[in-house]
Amino acid sequence: MDDHYQTPLISQAIRNAARNRKLASGAIFHSDRGSNYMSAEFAATLKQFGIRRSSGRTGVCWDNAMAESFFGALKNERVSRMTYLTREAARQDITRYIELWYNHKRLHSAIGYRSPREVHAEYVELRIVA
Repeated sequence: MDDHYQTPLISQAIRNAARNRKLASGAIFHSDRGSNYMSAEFAATLKQFGIRRSSGRTGVCWDNAMAESFFGALKNERVSRMTYLTREAARQDITRYIELWYNHKRLHSAIGYRSPREVHAEYVELRIVA
């Protein structure tokens, strides 16, 4: 989280994800066609971690429906209800919302009214069995 939305920020987000969790080889990063996502710098970051890049088609809003749904929930359920005195306070609160509420407890209709954590655990177990 920063005061800009430039390529180094999103590259750092990928590095943070790789630091916090083992990323599956061949994982797909889907985004719109923004210049920061299409840059050579970002492509190199994805390549470093074996992540494939996917981007939505121009003018097709449905390609990003899941991401838009997440950001809508984040804004409606948390950010619009809070007043943050500092960027750091916002970062900490939003991280807690995502990690402790959204991923572990919030039920999602798109995944059978289960939490993302529950679905991920099921996925991991199925991979172990296979």
